[in-house]
Amino acid sequence: MPAILLRWLAIVVALFIAAHLPFLGIAYSSWQTLLVAGLILGLLNAFVRPLLLIFTLPLVIFTLGLFIWVVNALLLLLVSYLMGDGFVVPNFWSALGGALIISLVGVLLPSGKKKGVNVRVYRSGPPRGRNDNDRRPPPGKGPVIDI
Repeated sequence: MPAILLRWLAIVVALFIAAHLPFLGIAYSSWQTLLVAGLILGLLNAFVRPLLLIFTLPLVIFTLGLFIWVVNALLLLLVSYLMGDGFVVPNFWSALGGALIISLVGVLLPSGKKKGVNVRVYRSGPPRGRNDNDRRPPPGKGPVIDI
C-alpha cells in the first residue's frame, strides 16, 4: 500500500509543478482538487493508458515512442474535462507541455517501484548443479557479465 501512496504523491507533486509554470496555463482551485486530479490521473494511467497505447501502437512505433507523449497529454486533457473548473488545462499545447513536465518529474521522484537490475550472461547457458545452492559453473563456463 505505501508504494501506491508514494506513486500518487509523485503524480500530485508533478501536477503541482506543472500548474505553477506560468507559460503552461494549467490551473487548479485548491489543493484538494489537485489531490483528486492526481488520483484521477493515476487511475487513468493505470487502466486507460495501456489500452490507448495498444490501440496506438503503430503510431508509437512509427514515431519511436514520441506518440506516448501525446497519449499522456490527452489523458491530462481528460482529467481537466472530468474535473471541470477545479482543474483546468486550457488547450492541447498546455497539456503537451504539462505531460512533458509530469514525465520529467515522474522520472526524478521515487515512484515506489522496485529499482535495480540483476543480469547474468553466461557463455554457454546457466550452470547446472544439484540444487540452487550448488550452482558452480565448470572452469571457463562462469558468468561473463554479472551486474
